Amino acid sequence: QVQLVESGGGLVQAGGSLRLSCAASGRYFNNYAMGWFRQAPEKEREIVAKINWSGGSTYYGDSVKGRFIISRDNAKNTVYLQMNSLKPEDTAVYYCAALNSYQIARGTYWGQGTQVTVSS
Repeated sequence: QVQLVESGGGLVQAGGSLRLSCAASGRYFNNYAMGWFRQAPEKEREIVAKINWSGGSTYYGDSVKGRFIISRDNAKNTVYLQMNSLKPEDTAVYYCAALNSYQIARGTYWGQGTQVTVSS
């Protein structure tokens, strides 16, 4: 069992930056690939980024490639999402998830979400 708590969301102007954190408790965090997802109003949830257990492999959705960076600190049981050059279309609730596998990237455990709002 892994419990996940996101933090770092908020209101930011377009062009600004935010860093989201996802703190995990429970055993075996290091065994999991981790992902960040987001869901905007009236839209389906989409994957933003994912990272394998060691941090050696990452993937980004096309809409955030070159602007967002996912990382993890296994010693601190935490995964991060650095979001730069934010756009109004990045506005959404952001969720972190422990994934069933890096390749399939289906969430096994989910956080409660954190709101990110980007004003124009």
